[in-house]
Amino acid sequence: MKSIRDGFVKFLGVGAISTTLLLGAIACQAPPSNGDRATETTDLPGAGISVQPGRSTVQGAHFQIIIINKALEQLGYTIKEAKELEPAPIFVAVGNADVDYIANAWEKIHTKYYENSGGDEKLIKAGVLVRDALQGYQIDKETAEKYNITSIEQLNDPEIAKLFDTDGNGKANLTGCNPGWGCESAIEHHLDAYGLRDFIDHDRGQYFALMADTITRYESGKPILFYTWTPMWVGSILKPGTDTIWLSVPYTDLPEVQGELSENETTVDGTNLGFAIDRIRIVANKEFAEKNPAARKLFEVVQIPIEDINAQNRLLRDGENTPEDVDRHANEWIANNQELFDSWIETAKQVE
Repeated sequence: MKSIRDGFVKFLGVGAISTTLLLGAIACQAPPSNGDRATETTDLPGAGISVQPGRSTVQGAHFQIIIINKALEQLGYTIKEAKELEPAPIFVAVGNADVDYIANAWEKIHTKYYENSGGDEKLIKAGVLVRDALQGYQIDKETAEKYNITSIEQLNDPEIAKLFDTDGNGKANLTGCNPGWGCESAIEHHLDAYGLRDFIDHDRGQYFALMADTITRYESGKPILFYTWTPMWVGSILKPGTDTIWLSVPYTDLPEVQGELSENETTVDGTNLGFAIDRIRIVANKEFAEKNPAARKLFEVVQIPIEDINAQNRLLRDGENTPEDVDRHANEWIANNQELFDSWIETAKQVE
């Protein structure tokens, strides 16, 4: 009988890849699978060294860090239980060496947190874990087509804004971003920059609880307006182009701390989303990285396709959301990308 794990592998579109053992087969001994294989650790670069990872409070970002932790274990490192913090304090923890590395650092939207935590003097950005991470505003496709809405600027028409009013005050309710995530400051900036403050209420709180209400509203046939990003499971339920559309902004205007961005840096398929087309990077404590060149090299070469993260996040949404489930998802991904996983280890081991 096929399991949900079979469905995960099928969803990812990857087949089984034959395993290449890093240290050679041990005679008459079958190696454990799924990234937890036994290795001789005494001559590995991480032997005797403990690593303190940090992770986001958003469960959808845990899958990636588990994969990285398993790769570090293959290099001989001992992994401590991850410290879970919001973006601002977790960057501070990395700068203060209370955390050795994190794997959910958005290059543009977390710029302020990076700089406020010591910047390049205390931290390093290593590699690019995920490319082309998107953010922006969406509405349901039915309302968009009925009222010919393509831009968030159109909500400065009170009649259009009322379509998305959920609390009866005449203003549109935008399902927005948690305080402290970084995205909330960009949304607040947009409300002023585009003259939307009097027409849109930015609903902030627990994003996923708010999105559950937004999805329920959509399923009952009511208009919806929300902020979202990729990689994340929302796009697998409210599919852009099928269920929703991305709204454009009139021009690129973001908080100064993100730097000066051109429209090309915020535009996808002809739609200016108003947010940087971002990259998710690993950020490590600089001293830790300098003392552990093998770990640093691993951080530089690890990449996980955004489609695979979306697929795993959908499993979370569908109920496979315990720590054991997420660990199993990571093991399944490794088993079905074993050649790639092994290449990371081999590259990191070759560093002097």
